Amino acid sequence: MTPQSLSPSRMAPFGMLLGLLMAFCFTSCLNYQNPNEFALTNLEKSSTKEPDKKETKVEEEMDPEVLEVFQPTHEWQALRPGQAVPAGSHVRLNLQTGAREVKLQYEDKFRNNLKGLKKGKRLDINTNTYTSQDLKSALAKFKEGAQRESSKEDEARQVEVKRLFRPIEELKKEFDELNVVIETDMQIMVRLINKFNSSSSSLEEKIAALFDLEYYVHQMDNAQDLLSFGGLQVVINGLNSTEPLVKEYAAFVLGAAFSSNPKVQVEAIEGGALQKLLVILATEQPLTAKKKVLFALCSLLRHFPYAQQQFLKLGGLQVLKGLVQEKSTEVLAVRVVTLLYDLVTEKQMFAEEEAELTQDVSAEKLQQYRQVHLLPGLREQGWCEITAHLLALPEHDAREKVLQTLGALLATCWDHYRKDPQLSKMLASLQAEYQALATLELQEGEDEGYFRELLGSIDSLLRKLR
Repeated sequence: MTPQSLSPSRMAPFGMLLGLLMAFCFTSCLNYQNPNEFALTNLEKSSTKEPDKKETKVEEEMDPEVLEVFQPTHEWQALRPGQAVPAGSHVRLNLQTGAREVKLQYEDKFRNNLKGLKKGKRLDINTNTYTSQDLKSALAKFKEGAQRESSKEDEARQVEVKRLFRPIEELKKEFDELNVVIETDMQIMVRLINKFNSSSSSLEEKIAALFDLEYYVHQMDNAQDLLSFGGLQVVINGLNSTEPLVKEYAAFVLGAAFSSNPKVQVEAIEGGALQKLLVILATEQPLTAKKKVLFALCSLLRHFPYAQQQFLKLGGLQVLKGLVQEKSTEVLAVRVVTLLYDLVTEKQMFAEEEAELTQDVSAEKLQQYRQVHLLPGLREQGWCEITAHLLALPEHDAREKVLQTLGALLATCWDHYRKDPQLSKMLASLQAEYQALATLELQEGEDEGYFRELLGSIDSLLRKLR
């Protein structure tokens, strides 16, 4: 039967069958095509000639080293043509822009590893696995590298030190060639004592030796070394010299050595230093010599109750009284008042510690302070009247020291102060003077000025004496 003989009604099924067959063939052909060729691209990009694309593709395959490796992050980023993507990256096609986008897929990998862990597999956090032997080997190499670096730094430091400094043996050798001897402090002090004690030394040489010696004995260890080889007694004996300058500088050395050095203080008392110092203060001597001697006496008495006992027994308060009453000795008077204030407050402090049964002070020292009858001695020697009259000194610093001493002696001298009309007049006059000075300080913006403190001390005394 020829097709021409078929009626139109019978030709319709054949046409439908043929159309389905062609659609099936077309779909199969599409499945075998490269999916990259069906990506949505711009018209400009699609207009690129096919040979150029093939040539570029061939060149990229031939020379993969020229590709730029894209570094993805956790965010989607557009991938430019010609960029290589690291293995394991998550790539997608943006249908809106037609560009390929890349990001890391650590989250997906973590989920897969977690699933594997739930199934009994080991969670692989790092794809680069190492054996224990690899780790030990790497650690050993790291330690060796650190040791090499450390040894190199030490060698460089030693070279730098050798460049900047020279060995002591080399210096000693050069000094020996120059007839220069390196001496320790001990050796220097021995040499100075020998120079001072030598009968062939001139007065200038002896004074120079004492002046240099005072510099070294400021250090506690050096002062004790001076004691160890007998140099301290040589200096104490220098107080007997007929030369006022020798007495002055010997007392200067002793004052520096006594300061806060109990061991030296004890040896000085046993060596007769206290008697010699009091003799110089009680006799006619230059003012400069008495200043240095008074300095040595203060250093010997402070924080040394046994020396304070001996001081009272030897009539030390009487000696100081005569010193204050001399003419043109206002400087010495202020220093004497300062010493008395320190001794009184020191004894009061230890009396308070004894009442509180403190463990900071030894029982022997507390017993020694009990035997120091300083306040009765001051009252008997007339120091209540002497300190009151010293308020007439013109210097503000001297008045401050006198006011402090008056406050410390108030309990002992209260009746004397109340009966002394001159003291009341002097305090009233000073109150008016310092009131005006304190007002000026306030105007200048000094709320807690020096004159205001002095005014407070005067007001406090006046209130207690009423």
